[in-house]
Amino acid sequence: MLVMAGCIGDPCGLLCILLTYLSLGYADYVILKHILLDSYSDSVWFPIHAAGFNLMVFMLLACHTRAVFSDPGTVPLPDMAIDFSDLRSNTPRKNDMGNEDWTVCNRCETYRPPRAHHCRICHRCIRRMDHHCPWINNCVGELNQKYFIQFLFYTSLASLYAICLVMVTWLWPPKRAAVEEADKEAVYNNNVHLAHCILLLIESALFGLFVTVIFYDQIVSIINDETPIEQLRNRLLKEARKEVTHTRKPKMALLREVFGRGYIICWFFPCNSPPSSGGPAYSYLPNYDV
Repeated sequence: MLVMAGCIGDPCGLLCILLTYLSLGYADYVILKHILLDSYSDSVWFPIHAAGFNLMVFMLLACHTRAVFSDPGTVPLPDMAIDFSDLRSNTPRKNDMGNEDWTVCNRCETYRPPRAHHCRICHRCIRRMDHHCPWINNCVGELNQKYFIQFLFYTSLASLYAICLVMVTWLWPPKRAAVEEADKEAVYNNNVHLAHCILLLIESALFGLFVTVIFYDQIVSIINDETPIEQLRNRLLKEARKEVTHTRKPKMALLREVFGRGYIICWFFPCNSPPSSGGPAYSYLPNYDV
């Protein structure tokens, strides 16, 4: 499989990215052509709404691009092969270096740090892997979760903005010149306008609700300091009556681990933020004697 910097050649993922851009382009076309130009062409609201909606579109695309092409936190492979003979022979390997939280991935054949998981689509282990998202054709992990959440946030705002514009146009239509009933072209244009508005309303409602639910789940998982994979694992361990010890950090500290130590206003922009102090710094190999 073709693997690029943070983006993989998965057909399903590439199709989802194409669908995202087509949906966004169609929404922008309907807003500008069939809502603003038709209803507010002679009003000061036309440049205001056009600039506001396209600003959201720009931020959405910027965050989506960063989420697609950023490294999610791929665990690097060792430069040389590691001897896994003890593991294959079921002989326990003694660890005197205090790295008991590290695990071995039998697919990557490498050691991986705590909270790293293997992605079957990327064929690599990802640090603090949340899930593999086809809409960004990439994993959501330690290094790109911020951009993914920003993408969800601006998609929700753009969807809400589009819904509001359509509803305002319907509830308070602008004054227009009287049109003769025999004017077939005007009737046709009005039907086309209505069809585009209905399609945009359906698209915005579906995408808006979808990304809002995911956005909420992402924030909750950060605050709880558990990825969906870890939640499932802990639930299974609990059902098996095994104790799971997990010390949670303060909520603001957990949020800063994802969004950075800068000012909160910087959390809304797809830029690199200073990492939290004491954040994880992993090498490809722990201090095992191999």
